[in-house]
Amino acid sequence: MIVLKLGGSVITEKDRPETLDGPALDRAADAVADADEDLVVVHGAGSFGHHYAEKHGTSTTEGTHDPDAVLDIHGAMTTLNRFVISRLRARDVPALPVHPLSAASRDDGGRLSLPTEQVATMVGEGFVPVLHGDMIAHEDEGTTVLSGDEVVTRVAAALDADRVGVCSTVPGVLDADGDVVDTVEAFADVADAVGESEATDVSGGMAGKVRELLALSQPASVFDLDGLDAFLAGEAPGTTIHGD
Repeated sequence: MIVLKLGGSVITEKDRPETLDGPALDRAADAVADADEDLVVVHGAGSFGHHYAEKHGTSTTEGTHDPDAVLDIHGAMTTLNRFVISRLRARDVPALPVHPLSAASRDDGGRLSLPTEQVATMVGEGFVPVLHGDMIAHEDEGTTVLSGDEVVTRVAAALDADRVGVCSTVPGVLDADGDVVDTVEAFADVADAVGESEATDVSGGMAGKVRELLALSQPASVFDLDGLDAFLAGEAPGTTIHGD
């Protein structure tokens, strides 16, 4: 079983609010439709959720008690989710939405609770669950951002996924010279090179992705859209991240 993240910067025009990159999403949907393994898909926020999160001053650590702010961000994410579901269904992928706001939460220490039983059951019944970054209830903070990267790692660990893939706008984790790093085994390996996203991103950019993926026991690959078919065919394009 594979957990695949489609980065928000891949499927949207991330520097233009609420703008879908239709051709890129079509390419991704084509690749998913050709996959032979069980899949869970997670997509990022891109220009949909990140735009409103920045507008309302929320992030993975900065919360809000304003229900209108939550609905702005969550509504943008469900709109993007519907686009993703629609493109997958057009290719007969049995995709179904799963919205973290309805079930996930954090306690006052920031520890995440993300039930995954429904995701596992969907996969077992032949569906492709499609999750996304979202706002979630957070004790003493109201609500905060749950990043798509954290969704990926929690679902992959809970469902004992065989492989994890993160489809980004770059062909892998890049070193200081802009070359793809073949393997990452510790954050120190790439700490000087990875940084924040150039466009609006409230969830940590590539640095956040690497930190999350290093926490997995499964191998994870970071690659661009050109590497997606190869990854789904069992290859390891881009950068392979091996955690503890």
